[in-house]
Amino acid sequence: MSGLELFAATLGVIAVWLTVKQNPWCWPIGLVMVLIYSWIFYEVKLYSDMLLQVIYAGLQVYGWWQWTRAGQAHQGREVSRLDASAVASGLALGALGSLLLGAAMAHWTDAAQPWLDAALTAFSLVAQWWMAQKRLQCWPLWIVLDCVFVGLFLYKGMYLTAALYGLFTLLAIQGWRTWRRDPVLCP
Repeated sequence: MSGLELFAATLGVIAVWLTVKQNPWCWPIGLVMVLIYSWIFYEVKLYSDMLLQVIYAGLQVYGWWQWTRAGQAHQGREVSRLDASAVASGLALGALGSLLLGAAMAHWTDAAQPWLDAALTAFSLVAQWWMAQKRLQCWPLWIVLDCVFVGLFLYKGMYLTAALYGLFTLLAIQGWRTWRRDPVLCP
């Protein structure tokens, strides 16, 4: 554990807590966190996770825009649900991304866990895209992913980050409960 990891973890808790509260400041705080974590993951040879953080940086900007400027009156997005075909399409894209990225990482890098890291990366992109669009289904996907991330980070000896993802799991459960009660979903 380093001071940098502690700082990034603290920012992560703040960003996810703000996401649960539907506060758009989650996005700029999250941007700083993902940039720091991209370096941390590079140092421990979790290259897919490093790449994920770089992509998250772009999604942080997209999420900020979606939450503050999208919508008919430019008031930001409301919480909504995906239909079953959109969920299936998103999960299929996650599976395809897992296979492609896993094969690339296994073949061309010295990644510590190329297949697992790739799967977590691909499905995290799906969850993050859904979150940026305020789709309720982002939360159950985050719950599953965060639980698996905890195991990966324990395996890599990244105990603070494992604890962070354990906390992310609890926050994702709270986010799912909170967003399901959103007035737009339950008029």
